[in-house]
Amino acid sequence: MSSLGIDPTRLSRIDDHFAKYVDDGRLAGWQVLIQRHGQLVHQRTYGMRDLEAGRAFDDDTIVRLYSMTKPITSVAAMMLLEEGRLQLKDPVAAYIPSFADTRVYRSGSIQRPVTEPQTEPMLIWHLLTHMSGLTYGFHNTHAVDAMYRAAGFEWGQPEDLDLAQCCDRWASLPLVFQPGTEWNYGISTDVLGRVVEVVAGCDLETFFRTRILDPLGMNDTTFHLPDASADRLAALYVPHPTDGKAVRAPEFLIRPLRPKMLSGGGGLYGTASDYLRFCQMLLGGGAFEGERILGRHTVDYMGSNHLPGGVDLETIGRPLFAESTFTGMGFGLGFSVVIDPAENKVPSSVGEMAWGGAASTAFWVDPVEDLAVVFLTQLMPSSTHPIRPLLKQLVYQALVD
Repeated sequence: MSSLGIDPTRLSRIDDHFAKYVDDGRLAGWQVLIQRHGQLVHQRTYGMRDLEAGRAFDDDTIVRLYSMTKPITSVAAMMLLEEGRLQLKDPVAAYIPSFADTRVYRSGSIQRPVTEPQTEPMLIWHLLTHMSGLTYGFHNTHAVDAMYRAAGFEWGQPEDLDLAQCCDRWASLPLVFQPGTEWNYGISTDVLGRVVEVVAGCDLETFFRTRILDPLGMNDTTFHLPDASADRLAALYVPHPTDGKAVRAPEFLIRPLRPKMLSGGGGLYGTASDYLRFCQMLLGGGAFEGERILGRHTVDYMGSNHLPGGVDLETIGRPLFAESTFTGMGFGLGFSVVIDPAENKVPSSVGEMAWGGAASTAFWVDPVEDLAVVFLTQLMPSSTHPIRPLLKQLVYQALVD
């Protein structure tokens, strides 16, 4: 592996470090895959995917990818853009009419909010960049977040609603700010998934399967986990409030195996090896193993910082939870983009594309180093432990050429 510019002895520091998380009870188990120059240079699993059932975390363990679904939905939208069926400046209301009347919160309580009309319409690029004004109910920082929770949208959605119905419900709630003026992590990519459905004329699962997952050989990635694969699914854990050890997550956090609502923002199940194939497509300029998903220029464009004025998330983002740090970090079309590694204070490269999921999963692709990394575990929330920055430190210290 030294011929690939990566030191195997130094790579072992990753295993040693994260083994401690399992040994002291902070995680049940984990898996990491590292690829450089098109070759798998590190693959490890440790611990259990299900502590109570005594099942090991192995290479074919399936996890809830949560927000690692977002980059796949974003790629789907950009495929339609490449076909001329979508433009970044298109109003969202052109595809989901209920968003034409969505108002913007100004002040007041959740019972009696004071709102105003949108000064500029919500556009497709606002969804791709999380500058739409949409939010998440679980943020617990804004009156509109509370309105989402009151409407049944916190860590999930009412189980009787499909994606189209969810979008109409979200459109009836105020936006946190005028579209394009700030960055706020929210259900933007779920709405984008509905746009994909409308434009493509099929549901999101069908589009994903026929246009992305099957061509890339991502056979275990799905919105609807089949019964035959259910025993491969890792259990979901949360930290115990007193000692921080991983304990089984409460039932309200567990999403159904076959949901009615196809969440482009967080609904996929999948494996590490599947997601690495998606990463290889991004590193390959939109192609992998002879299958072209996107054009090279489109991938480069997605990996540019699209925040207005080239600022970082710290400058324009709401100071709340997201699957990324804020300082030195920009945002592209579907994932975070490193714009200043020194300012970010975590070893990385300019142009690195990344995102994570609510259960502490993470991935990144680094075109400068021709590097892709996927880390899977199942602990909510992802802010519990500094897994992502430490993983980056331990990966980059192993690069020797």
